[in-house]
Amino acid sequence: QVQLVESGGGLVQAGGSLRLSCAASGFIFSFNAMDWYRQAPGKQRELVARITSGGSTNYLEAVKGRFTISRDNAKKAVYLEMNSLKPEDTAVYYCHLKLSLDYWGKGTLVTVSS
Repeated sequence: QVQLVESGGGLVQAGGSLRLSCAASGFIFSFNAMDWYRQAPGKQRELVARITSGGSTNYLEAVKGRFTISRDNAKKAVYLEMNSLKPEDTAVYYCHLKLSLDYWGKGTLVTVSS
């Protein structure tokens, strides 16, 4: 079955960096687009970044120039490099896959202190 397992979250000061990882299994990874979403306390979940099977990327306007999504098909992993972090980036970050159903990981908490 599809499994998505995030890691790499933590507490960081404003201006710092973190790298999130998502290990995927149970489907043909290289064929599919992968997403990172986030959900801040009291807010709706929002799409942060997407990478297609061909490597094209899209970003939430608020993170453009600071976050980079990438993938390693051999390792069946997708990454989110986050630089120049701001307190408003504080959220639970989720790895997402859409097939006939939506699949989500359990999330990893990123806390950015001011």
